[in-house]
Amino acid sequence: MPKSAIVVGAGIVGLATARALALQGYQVQVFERSPQAVGASIRNFGMIWPIGQPAGPLLDRAMRSRCIWKETMTDAGLWFQEAGSLHLAYDALEWQVMQEFAAAEKEHRQCQLLNASQTLAQSPAVVSKGLQGALYCQDELIVDPREAITHLPRYFQDQFGITFHWNTAVTAVSSHTVKTNHQHWEADLIFICSGADFETLYPQVYDEQAVTKCKLQMMRIEAQPEGWRIGPALCGGLSMIHYKSFASAPSLPRLKHYYEAHYADYLQWGIHVMVSQNGLGELTIGDSHEYGRHLAPFDQSFINEKVLRYLQKFAHFKSSRISSSWHGIYAKATDGSTELVVQPEESVTIINALGGAGMTLSFGLGEEVVAKVMGVPRPSAL
Repeated sequence: MPKSAIVVGAGIVGLATARALALQGYQVQVFERSPQAVGASIRNFGMIWPIGQPAGPLLDRAMRSRCIWKETMTDAGLWFQEAGSLHLAYDALEWQVMQEFAAAEKEHRQCQLLNASQTLAQSPAVVSKGLQGALYCQDELIVDPREAITHLPRYFQDQFGITFHWNTAVTAVSSHTVKTNHQHWEADLIFICSGADFETLYPQVYDEQAVTKCKLQMMRIEAQPEGWRIGPALCGGLSMIHYKSFASAPSLPRLKHYYEAHYADYLQWGIHVMVSQNGLGELTIGDSHEYGRHLAPFDQSFINEKVLRYLQKFAHFKSSRISSSWHGIYAKATDGSTELVVQPEESVTIINALGGAGMTLSFGLGEEVVAKVMGVPRPSAL
């Protein structure tokens, strides 16, 4: 009889885990309490972002995930763009950090330093005033998360025979058994991928973990007229102190000290500013980071104003009309861990707390966790 598995949650972590299980020969069922996933997986930039991951296992996982994203989106007929990324320097110290990063990482990733004129040739959206140069990397890939997370379940159903149960809340889990409002379901393996929802399943396990929640605010600008494109995803200098990969640049602590002196109010709210563009031409901009187990449900307008003010330093668009704003909440470890993977009892595995890197890391992590649970070799990095 075929082996069976249940996945709780149809966000990106749940989808990646379901895919990995199906490839290992399991009959997979996914339970999602909403009509479709509506959490952090659809409330992000859509960036698959290897440049944010330090060289080693995390970068390998990110590149593996990127390969899976590209293959999956191609086969599913969904939009994606191998856009790459531009980190923009308007200060000598920012430019120095980028140069040091490029030198330190040359054996690990494909990055290129561009002077001001070369940068402007890469993107018509870049502000020329004060521009010293940019760090260009070609590895970053963009999807539209709202489109991808909505349509990938049908593709996974057709491609792998995965069954999805929508509008079906899982209320309890025990070894080999899942309970919903209407019945019990049994499986050889159960994976809980419920994102920021700590409170429903195994709350006592989460209470024992070094994990919190992060709230981020984001906005979307309307589709640009006449098919105008920004080219690569764009990042201001503040992003370099947000991503651990840039720690390979010796001058990063000096840059952080500079920002503490000049952008203390931005750092207080975890603001760093990035821009991505989807297939419709819409621009996603943000974001901020507020931490705590219990976060206010209200967006704060001053945060969005700070994001827009900083954005004007490095990017301008044909249209800047805001069409929507929102916030997302994801789980994040507080002890420096890059993910939470625990087994509260036999046959049950919790996968959570990817700390905002779910789109970048989930496909690779899903394969690794499933392989470990099964006791088989994990897929090699690509």
